[in-house]
Amino acid sequence: MDHVDGIIEEWERERPDLDVSPIGIIGRLHRLAAALTDELTEIYREHGLGEGEFDVLAALRRAGEPFERAPGDLANHTMVTTGAMTKRVDRLEAAGLVTRRPSADDGRGRVVALTEEGRETIDRAFEAHIANEHRLVGMLDPADRAALEPILRAWLRELG
Repeated sequence: MDHVDGIIEEWERERPDLDVSPIGIIGRLHRLAAALTDELTEIYREHGLGEGEFDVLAALRRAGEPFERAPGDLANHTMVTTGAMTKRVDRLEAAGLVTRRPSADDGRGRVVALTEEGRETIDRAFEAHIANEHRLVGMLDPADRAALEPILRAWLRELG
């Protein structure tokens, strides 16, 4: 029995008229997401980054040479609002990890780019991040990992 089993038992007792079985999946996923976030952000902190800063640097690094994107593209790649992106970029620029310059394509637009220090930081942080993710998924049996990924992909696709 785990914490979620206890919640299910209490709801079954209090509302026997309802099928509360989805709590077994949703509740565990919710708790797992929180636990994984804690495990992941610890690595980011070791590299002087918050979760948002890691996401921005990673999105820039994934862009390939010259490691730059427009702020709107960054927002799309990290799934945050442009206002939140501005705050993240401000912090990264103050830390010397990114620069901003006018866009060559759009006189009103801006481009955010990794500095050399930013590239070195994200490369080190990403190596530690991937090792951490290997550790975390390594807690599962290989057959369970292989079965879980397509299930999660299909569920996410259904949710849009």
